[in-house]
Amino acid sequence: MAQKGVQLHRETFSCSICLDQLKDPVSTPCGHNYCMNCIKSHWDEEDHKNSHSCPQCKQTFTPRPVLLKNTMLADLLEELKKTGLQAAPADHCYAGAEDVACDVCAGRKLKAIKSCLVCLMSYCDQHLQPHYDVPQLKKHKLVEPSKKLQENICSRHDEVMKMFCRTDQQLICYLCSVDEHKGHDTVSAAAERTEMQKKLEGSRQNIQQRIQEREKDVKLLQEQVEAINLSADKAVEDSEKIFTELIRLLEKRSSDVKQQVRSQQQSEVSRVKEFQEKLEQEITELKRKEAELKKLSHTEDHNQFLHNYSSLSALSQSTSSIHIRPLSCFEDVTAAVSEVRDKLQDVLREKWTNVSLTGTEVDDSLSQPEPKTRADFLKYSREITLDPNTAHTLVSLSDGNRKATLMSQHQLYSSHPDRFTDYAQVLSRESLTGRCYWEVERIGNISVAVAHKNISRAERLNECVFGLNDKSWAIEFITNWSVNFWYNNVKTLISGPVSSRVGVYLDHSAGILSFYRVSETMTLLHRVQTTFTQPLYAGLRLNFGVSAKLCKLK
Repeated sequence: MAQKGVQLHRETFSCSICLDQLKDPVSTPCGHNYCMNCIKSHWDEEDHKNSHSCPQCKQTFTPRPVLLKNTMLADLLEELKKTGLQAAPADHCYAGAEDVACDVCAGRKLKAIKSCLVCLMSYCDQHLQPHYDVPQLKKHKLVEPSKKLQENICSRHDEVMKMFCRTDQQLICYLCSVDEHKGHDTVSAAAERTEMQKKLEGSRQNIQQRIQEREKDVKLLQEQVEAINLSADKAVEDSEKIFTELIRLLEKRSSDVKQQVRSQQQSEVSRVKEFQEKLEQEITELKRKEAELKKLSHTEDHNQFLHNYSSLSALSQSTSSIHIRPLSCFEDVTAAVSEVRDKLQDVLREKWTNVSLTGTEVDDSLSQPEPKTRADFLKYSREITLDPNTAHTLVSLSDGNRKATLMSQHQLYSSHPDRFTDYAQVLSRESLTGRCYWEVERIGNISVAVAHKNISRAERLNECVFGLNDKSWAIEFITNWSVNFWYNNVKTLISGPVSSRVGVYLDHSAGILSFYRVSETMTLLHRVQTTFTQPLYAGLRLNFGVSAKLCKLK
């Protein structure tokens, strides 16, 4: 009871303005008590009004009352301090906007620490005490403070909903069970909770098992990341050493070629200068002889002329004829070096695919879906060019090797094993792996294809032509309304109009190859789902008088 008395004093002797214990208490004419400074400050703010009011009861006073210290209350406060009066609760003990307030507290409410599902009320620490002391209240169900206690009341009968209707899957009160839910499958809320708790525990166990499995997968992936990093670091280190050796070898070869050319240059220049000096000496001698003859020709004395003429020395034998050697020897060096460069590029292009494919692929069952809009497709756009070494001699390449046009005359291409010799076809220089997208602008009847690098170049029709074998897939445009898809010599008719621009989407690892009509929207023409065993290359096959261009998308 002493504790309860102290709490009573706390509430009674607190200032309603500062919410703290009264200091220099004063009383207003209406009987309410405040700290001297608090009420003065409050009324100072009302000085512009004709009257002043009590902050609690709002009674007005005219004129402003003269406040005197309430000595009796001040003495009582001093006495209570000596007998155990404590300061008012700190601000953090009061309920804020986000807190559940005690339903019993008067005035400013304290935070509730428990809610009772039987009383449907929330209690602070002091007002909860009877639930721990009174035997009847000890049986009540206490839970964490909740603002949703009224949701447990039936809106129809204003009764606590202690039952659950399984038929309608909702909480009901007892009256509901004998009224609108009569004949339904009803149980107590506690029984339904027990049943749902079992299912919840089963779900939790399932989730926990999945968490453990995913954690194992994450660990495996982390180990794989570490293995990939180690392997990649070693590959980079080894490749740098190899490329350094290769560069050193190329630099040595370059130095050797330079030394050989300079040596041959010096030898040839020395030979030419030596011959030049002989010619210059012969010219000097001839000029001297010519001067003697000229002087003799002006001699007037015939006898003297004949005497001097007979004494002239004979001309020395002329230097052999000059034969200028062609400078093809140096041009041959340039040609040889160019040939080495071309062969090295071919080797790098051929073998680079193996380099790019080296590594461990992760089976991602949660792979990204195929794009829907053109903007989504453009995220995977690739810059692709056509390989002159694969182009048929009637196919002319232009616009940075992105445009192919079928000509009536053969082009001056050098001989190359990758060249198509019987059909007007050409492959891209770049290999295609991963997810990539490109577009082809066509004029006339063409085939847009994807093929293996090792497709035949000079074999029978079915071995070479895109779409007529198992090494290529092609969509063939006959007219603006006639389109066929070809694979392994099997034709699939495609209906509907087409546009002049064709989009090709490849997801190599997922085995997806799709052809689209590109306009305001992306219209699927044909999709292939298969397994690609090696890198692919973009291909074009042309008919007479048509052209096709790989579009620049970035």
